[in-house]
Amino acid sequence: MAGNGIANGALAALLAVQGAVLAVGPSRAQGTVPVQVPAPIRAASQAAPPGTVPAPAREPAPPSGPAPDEPVTRAGYFYIGGRYQKLGDKTVMVGQMFVQSRTPARVTQPYPLVMVHGLAQTGVNYLATADGRPGWVQHFVEKGYQVYVVDQVGRGRSGTNPEVYGPYDRLGSRSLERTHTAPEIYDLYPQAKLHTRWPGGPGVQGNAGFDQFFASQVPFLANSQQTEELVDPALLALLDKVGPAILLTHGQAALFGWAVSDARPDLVKAHVSVEPSGPPFFDVQFRGGKDFWEKAGDGRARAYGLTRMPLTFDPPVKAPEDLIVAQQAKAADGHVRCWLQGEPVRTLPNLAKVPTVLVTAEASFHAPYDTCTEAFLTQAGAKPDVIRLADRDLHGNGHMMMLETNSDAVADMLAGWLAGRVK
Repeated sequence: MAGNGIANGALAALLAVQGAVLAVGPSRAQGTVPVQVPAPIRAASQAAPPGTVPAPAREPAPPSGPAPDEPVTRAGYFYIGGRYQKLGDKTVMVGQMFVQSRTPARVTQPYPLVMVHGLAQTGVNYLATADGRPGWVQHFVEKGYQVYVVDQVGRGRSGTNPEVYGPYDRLGSRSLERTHTAPEIYDLYPQAKLHTRWPGGPGVQGNAGFDQFFASQVPFLANSQQTEELVDPALLALLDKVGPAILLTHGQAALFGWAVSDARPDLVKAHVSVEPSGPPFFDVQFRGGKDFWEKAGDGRARAYGLTRMPLTFDPPVKAPEDLIVAQQAKAADGHVRCWLQGEPVRTLPNLAKVPTVLVTAEASFHAPYDTCTEAFLTQAGAKPDVIRLADRDLHGNGHMMMLETNSDAVADMLAGWLAGRVK
């Protein structure tokens, strides 16, 4: 279903007009800037009075120029996708996506890295950690990658407009504490108590890192299918512009990663899917205790298993009902019983062409069900690689691993996988 002013055919419409979009080249608004490590923010014990958000500690004045051995990058931005649309007596733009770029002094990697954020977030997640350390953007730039970071269409720096996109929603602090930053306190699923990696202790109100993180949360489109209809073509337009690239998606962003990999496997040289939206077909909710989970609602949350938008199956799928769904009879302790394809099982030939890795943290709410995404892809002939952080001696992480205390170690592990899989 599409929101106000956008038809269900938005995917085709936006692709058709991408040649006339605002697509300023990466050189726009760029300058040479020295890379600096932000100063850590105040500890929770030094936090501002209740009800306020602690700000990062004051940093020393920057030097007049970079030191001889200091890495230098170019920073810039541009917009991709979008079309003009009449809205009453005014003309507005619809479907544009903000793209932030960082270019190392010397690009040594063959393909750029495109980072796409998840639900209620923006690309800020990748720029720095909530306690002031350099983020994954800096980490991969220093490894020689050209990096692009997006804000989803209709969100953050891409612009919010309820008149065009329809109703918005947003997450409250308690919801994020339960699943993202302090699952060990709520203990709603078996792995939750293993969480130890949020900076400064459990990520709850009053923890300086949590307060900074929560300040970064933004409203998001309430219509989930409309989000896919808008972001998929914008992300395709970005890859058409920058050439073949590596996708790094987090959470909800996997929906777009699957769609783009399916539509243009020639442009996606690898897909690093960090805790992809799931499990296939249905959402689940956690309630703690022995029977710690239940299906959330009767309707399919993702009609095509991985996505709400159609994927290329073989034999072809004309409607979601063509996919027979069967639930596993049992699951391993601490895991959800997966919904997979029933007979006849269809394959995903385009996804099978893209090297893919699923990354799951030890203590995340994804730990009980990312195995279902793995099983679904494997069943469809698109067998992914799988990295469970605990198997790599990276313990205690939750869903927001790019912000947690060992974020650099996680990034190093992802870079190692890319080095071995991307040719």
